[in-house]
Amino acid sequence: MKVTATEHPDVLIVEPRVFKDARGAFFEAYNQATFSKLGISNGFVQDNQSTSKKDVLRGLHYQIHQPQGKLIRVLGGEIFDVAVDCRRKSARFRQAVYVRLSAENRRMLWIPEGFAHGFLVLSDQAEVLYKTTDFYAPEHERTLLWNDPVLSIPWPTARPILSVKDQQGLPLSKAELFE
Repeated sequence: MKVTATEHPDVLIVEPRVFKDARGAFFEAYNQATFSKLGISNGFVQDNQSTSKKDVLRGLHYQIHQPQGKLIRVLGGEIFDVAVDCRRKSARFRQAVYVRLSAENRRMLWIPEGFAHGFLVLSDQAEVLYKTTDFYAPEHERTLLWNDPVLSIPWPTARPILSVKDQQGLPLSKAELFE
């Protein structure tokens, strides 16, 4: 596996080694020992999978208690994936990182605890799988406003399709955050 730091050194792009031949391709998407050597040694406890159509924006979500580290992977289609540092004591507090992930490029994104996460579907449809380091706890879930001007995220659409929950996200200045 190849690991590349993003603009935020805590958020990592993970690229598996892909073996191709006349039959197709094979790659190891997750191996606990390999990921531990890469510094991603958090134990995963839950897998989530979503299917969304073009222009659906999911996020920006995080859990203030039971925070989740996430390993994001696209099984079909392409997304614009975003992580926002919500840790007040971080030198990179408020910094947003965005990466295009697709089934074709097979990249994965490691987002540690303390970050909000969201994505926009760029293809006609996308299927996204993410492993989490803690269980979903709806009572602790928080949502940042997807288009908060303080974050300046260059979403590739001006009119995303949003859930009611995501329409009601809070600007960073009013959100409950990590210390």
